[in-house]
Amino acid sequence: MLERILPPTITPAQLPEPQSEGARLTAQYCVQCHHMPSPAMHTATRWTSVVDRMVWRMRGEGNLGIVMKEMMADVQPPASEEVTVLLHYLQKHGQKEMNPADPALRTEAGQMFSIACTQCHALPDPQRHTAREWPDVVKRMRAHMAWSNTVVGEPTLRTRPVLNTAEIVRFLQRHAREPGGGQ
Repeated sequence: MLERILPPTITPAQLPEPQSEGARLTAQYCVQCHHMPSPAMHTATRWTSVVDRMVWRMRGEGNLGIVMKEMMADVQPPASEEVTVLLHYLQKHGQKEMNPADPALRTEAGQMFSIACTQCHALPDPQRHTAREWPDVVKRMRAHMAWSNTVVGEPTLRTRPVLNTAEIVRFLQRHAREPGGGQ
């Protein structure tokens, strides 16, 4: 129904703890309206409002009135106890956010990283991946941004500094987790 909201990126088998009840509920309920979300898409704190808003919509509420009810007629909302399990699962595996006070973010590369990533989600902690992993992550995110038209627009509306993907990758690699370091 709203597939353009999220890019197709993750399958049920790729979810953290794929055999868990939380993963099962994510696969059951979230895909009724859009592609499967990765739990790392939002921080634990942010998931609370996202789940509240999504369940509200699945129940046919929303700013579209009767249109929302009609749109959601075939959508099954989770029961209250399922909402609790789903929320705990998404929070447990939510994105670890970079400290916004980190001095590295005051550099030009840090500003580019912040501008690029916060268009869609919380600022990810560079320690989430190794230096070797970051180029593929950034490449995937660029594809997502192009897919959702996040960065398409008038040249006069471009950010300052102009986003330079290679510089963002170098920033992430400088602050990345060491191979073998847990995350």
